[in-house]
Amino acid sequence: MKVVSRNNYTAFKPDPSKPNMLRVGLAFGSTALLWALLFKQHSTDVHEYKTRNGLE
Repeated sequence: MKVVSRNNYTAFKPDPSKPNMLRVGLAFGSTALLWALLFKQHSTDVHEYKTRNGLE
């Protein structure tokens, strides 16, 4: 005889009508920070390229 059991590891189901604003804020904030760092690095790289090739 085979016994099948399912474990549900979450204590409660998340309610989609009430988002966790702390997690949402952290997600958007970290995304914005990474994009800002990306743009800053890009402008630094472009400036370095222009300086090395005598374009500036």
